[in-house]
Amino acid sequence: MARKYFGTDGIRGTVGRPPITADFALRLAHAVGRVLRRTESRPQVMIGKDTRVSGYMLESALESGFNSAGVDVVLLGPLPTPGVAYLTRALRASLGVVISASHNPFADNGIKFFGPHGTKLDDAWELAVEEALEEPPAWADSLVIGKARRLSDAAGRYIEFCKSTFANALTLRGLKIVVDAAHGAAYHIAPQVFHELGAEVQSIGCKPDGLNINDGVGATHPQALVAEVKRRGADFGIALDGDADRLMMVDGNGRLYDGDELLYLVACARLDAGEPLRGPDARDPSLGVVGTQMTNMAIELAFRRRGVELVRARVGDRYVLEELDARGWLLGGEGSGHLLALDKHSTGDGLISALQVLQACLRSGRTMAELLGDVALFPQTLLNVRLAGGRSWAQSAAFESVRQEVETELHGEGRVLIRASGTEPLLRVMVEAREAGLAQRCAERLVAAVEAEVG
Repeated sequence: MARKYFGTDGIRGTVGRPPITADFALRLAHAVGRVLRRTESRPQVMIGKDTRVSGYMLESALESGFNSAGVDVVLLGPLPTPGVAYLTRALRASLGVVISASHNPFADNGIKFFGPHGTKLDDAWELAVEEALEEPPAWADSLVIGKARRLSDAAGRYIEFCKSTFANALTLRGLKIVVDAAHGAAYHIAPQVFHELGAEVQSIGCKPDGLNINDGVGATHPQALVAEVKRRGADFGIALDGDADRLMMVDGNGRLYDGDELLYLVACARLDAGEPLRGPDARDPSLGVVGTQMTNMAIELAFRRRGVELVRARVGDRYVLEELDARGWLLGGEGSGHLLALDKHSTGDGLISALQVLQACLRSGRTMAELLGDVALFPQTLLNVRLAGGRSWAQSAAFESVRQEVETELHGEGRVLIRASGTEPLLRVMVEAREAGLAQRCAERLVAAVEAEVG
């Protein structure tokens, strides 16, 4: 059975259009509650949200839906997605619910779920919820109807958790850090974390008004942070996205570092410190990390020089996590800034990832640029081809010939990645090479070959 509502990261869309409406949120929570009550007599769920104005509406609807199915609700207020995952696990809740559309603009919103261990739920669970959505409601009577309460110290508990992942022997005293929370869920948390560890903190993107989330700031618009770090003469800049599970960083020279580079930095710092890259019960004994199909090839080659295998998962932090779990490895991530350290948290966390980078710099006495001195990212060219007329390119001998020619020209020091968009009739053609001009020429040849087939 194909999923009707759930995508790769919950349910997401434009507010006011199905499925992101108040009536659907109520029905969804009621269906989830019925699924929970198949195995628990009195489930309890945590609900957190980002700073979008639509969060008020969706929070109320979800609360009513859960209560109507006999499920108790704990309201966390604005809290990063990884904060909801942490409190779900720490407070032994049945489920965590996040109201957020992550890096999207304020007009969008979404609903995603975490299981009792603070991890994302599998396809089978999502299919069970979708089946329950098709059934008529079964309203709880007054004896078992759910209750709701607010956890007033949710932010403080999460702040302490983040700080606990930073080495006790280290301090951020003497460092000037600019924090950009994208006017999102970490606006009242991120500055506090770094301040309480000793840093002098300056903030941008920490004044949400319900409409400005991700608007020109945050991990998806890092140039605002680059400019502020330079203006203030700061040592580091930290950019999060709207729900604070993505991270970009800036050094004192104003250089921006993406998720690929930060993953390499953290992994190599662990190697140098003799710390593990795999868990004690790892099923794959190899020394490795997990990236995605989009991870820059320069990172893969740099890892290879250190004797570390890079395994590529499908694009999406959910698939990175699945690969890490299957192998028993600890570190993975995406260039977009989703980074996972499974010995620190059960899900990607922008704040914890930033602390791991700062810890690596402090322990080594080296800057981010010095720690990444042996890595120069390959230029990437990404072109889109609009598919029309139902004609297939995949079985074309002429296209395959061009593709083989391109890969030969790259001499093993570049990559070709061709994948269909999951949301539009587009084919995405990406070529990576040591030289930008070569990547551009090869991508254009591939696009021309596709267009010759599909018209």
